[in-house]
Amino acid sequence: MTVNGVTVNGVTVNGVTGRDELILDAHLANVTNPPREPRRNRVDPWSDLHAHEARGLFTGNRGCVVDDHEQVVRHHGSQLWIICQTEFKGWRWPLARPRRWTPLFFLDDAVALAAGHRPCATCRRESYRQYQQAVTNGLNATDRVPAHALNVRLHSERHRPGRGMIRRHDRILTPMSYAALPNGVVCVDNDDNARLVIDEAWLRFSFDGWTDPQPRPLTGIAHVLTPPTSITALANGYVPVLHPSAHQS
Repeated sequence: MTVNGVTVNGVTVNGVTGRDELILDAHLANVTNPPREPRRNRVDPWSDLHAHEARGLFTGNRGCVVDDHEQVVRHHGSQLWIICQTEFKGWRWPLARPRRWTPLFFLDDAVALAAGHRPCATCRRESYRQYQQAVTNGLNATDRVPAHALNVRLHSERHRPGRGMIRRHDRILTPMSYAALPNGVVCVDNDDNARLVIDEAWLRFSFDGWTDPQPRPLTGIAHVLTPPTSITALANGYVPVLHPSAHQS
């Protein structure tokens, strides 16, 4: 079969036959439906937002971070930073609705906790209760620490005063002995990489998964990205949901 008179970007193509027809079909598909650029809604362990194709295990939000043109213009829009399931009761939510909360995406619980989020009390009720009880136990509190108190604590632990879209250098790091680190915390190594502590290893963060397994240091002082409240949760029974790469490495 021959394709004649097909116009591509203003140029008429004639005499396309056989296997070349499939190539033309693919090209026409890209011209008429170009690939969409990924949105800037992926969160790194420092809490900054990036445009990346990977989506990870969890979504979540920190208020509205877009303007009326659906462009990301702020680092966060609320003190309530939560980690949510990607599917819950069939609910659907736009990726960039102005003046409403903006969905963000995390590789896993460890990244989201390091960034300063906590489990959602609605769609991750069981995880939230486990987190809340672990913090309560770690603080030796008589009553469960309420959600608003968790939010206030995490807000004060995330950043020093600052502004702008990139807040990496405003992050508050917690010094801790390597020997005392619980599984699931994320530290900054000497090369400024974010690394997950899991058993006897620590793994380097990437948006596609945990990589570069190395022996976990056992002596010295670590610089921990995970805020103290979430460190307390991890040290007192909260079990984070980790990306499969954390266990394969």
